[in-house]
Amino acid sequence: MAAGAAKSVAFGLLILNLVLYILVSILAAWALNYGVDNTPQTVLEMSIPAHLFPIYFPIGNMATPFFIVFSLIAGLVGLATSIAGINNILQWNVPSLHSAACSSFITWGLTLLAMGLACKEINIGGRDRNLRALETFTIILSGTQLFCTGAIHAGVTDAMDRQRNHGGRV
Repeated sequence: MAAGAAKSVAFGLLILNLVLYILVSILAAWALNYGVDNTPQTVLEMSIPAHLFPIYFPIGNMATPFFIVFSLIAGLVGLATSIAGINNILQWNVPSLHSAACSSFITWGLTLLAMGLACKEINIGGRDRNLRALETFTIILSGTQLFCTGAIHAGVTDAMDRQRNHGGRV
């Protein structure tokens, strides 16, 4: 892959991921705030198992609390990774691309964890439309983050080959 193509693909995917991670962070933060505000009233009306469960949300199902927490973590880490990745892609040297590749891979792992919980929540059923939007964005992000990680790794390979051919230090 040519240097310009790898750079432009990675840059475009990082911008797309930045927007999607902002949306995921906003939706997950809203769901967390809603759960914190409305749980005390809802739990008082429920039976004993709901009182014993440490994280209960009045919207969604039993997978919702875990999904919201992990999607918020993945969203914020992805937001930081996208901002740092844009800076690293603009520099386009081997050390900065290695940093972008490593953080992109970690973010992809967290996004896959949130996607797995989204799939579990879909499987259980009974959720709000805002949670459906959060699930949709999380599933889409797992794919776009994979492509972004691949584009950055292609850029690392290209930058290392260019440095090796020009007699630079590896």
